Amino acid sequence: MDSSLYKDVRTSRGFDYHYLAVAPRADKPYLLFIHGFPSTSYDWRHQVTYFSKLGYGLIVPDMLGYGGTSKPTEAEAYTNSGTSKDLIDVLDAEGITKCIAIGHDWGSRIAARLADLYEDRFIAFAFFAVGYIAPCPNFDMDEVFALTKKLAGRETLGYWGLLTAPDGPELIEKNFESFFSIIYSADLNIVTAHFTPSGALRAWVESGQTTDIVSWLSEEEQKVQKEALIKGGLTGPASWYKVWTSGLTAEEDKGVPIRSPAISRPVFFGATTHDIICVPKPQIKLMEKACVDLTVHEFEAGHWVMMENKDEFNEVLGSWLEGLNTKQ
Repeated sequence: MDSSLYKDVRTSRGFDYHYLAVAPRADKPYLLFIHGFPSTSYDWRHQVTYFSKLGYGLIVPDMLGYGGTSKPTEAEAYTNSGTSKDLIDVLDAEGITKCIAIGHDWGSRIAARLADLYEDRFIAFAFFAVGYIAPCPNFDMDEVFALTKKLAGRETLGYWGLLTAPDGPELIEKNFESFFSIIYSADLNIVTAHFTPSGALRAWVESGQTTDIVSWLSEEEQKVQKEALIKGGLTGPASWYKVWTSGLTAEEDKGVPIRSPAISRPVFFGATTHDIICVPKPQIKLMEKACVDLTVHEFEAGHWVMMENKDEFNEVLGSWLEGLNTKQ
């Protein structure tokens, strides 16, 4: 990623956001790429190269807690509405009145809130791995754990235990190689056994175990990602989970309108069929109810589809973008 393309802006909440900005050409719209956990704007490097060549404008921020952006340690800083407003402030700073939001992982959570609260600012929305998440004023972690286990036939969210524990960030930082290797494990059986069951990730990290990393992530790419995450620490990134288990998300969502359908703009969902955590079928059913104009593409890929299947990702997303009416 070209460091000369990055800018910085202070949002109305007082946080400094570091983001890549590329102006569009030939009447192309802006694309807002929103990364998830544990990542930075670097996750979108293949998309930046591809879509900038096609003339699209790009806004690619380091999200709160990551990279060159502020890293508050209080969970309340990471609420859906707050981080969504931060991105609106970034768009305002660039004079962007309309764009297309593209989210992955927790970035999809923020794309969802942008749709709930600022739909008139967007031409369309795309979600990858994680689909649209409706407001959850009655969020109960135990119920969510039980439901996801029922739908998947196994535990999928057990890793939340370590990420939301008081000593979680420190433990991960101390044994970062162990944590990083399972995040990008080449063996999905390792993830199923040592990441998603309750208590398994803590045991894995505490023991310092490591596993082979996926072949599509080069040594240099690993180095860049590791350095960015270690430098920033894991307290901020873990707060993306703590804001849910603290009850702050449920309290905030009481004030977010629940609409049916939820999104009237065109929506793309990129399902990841080899994803151990984000199981596609239940999400597709929910999105069919939430969106009036939904396009679904199932990628034969794991969670990090924009890197693992970068060519297919870019071509499929690009084709969908070309079919949109961007003159709204």
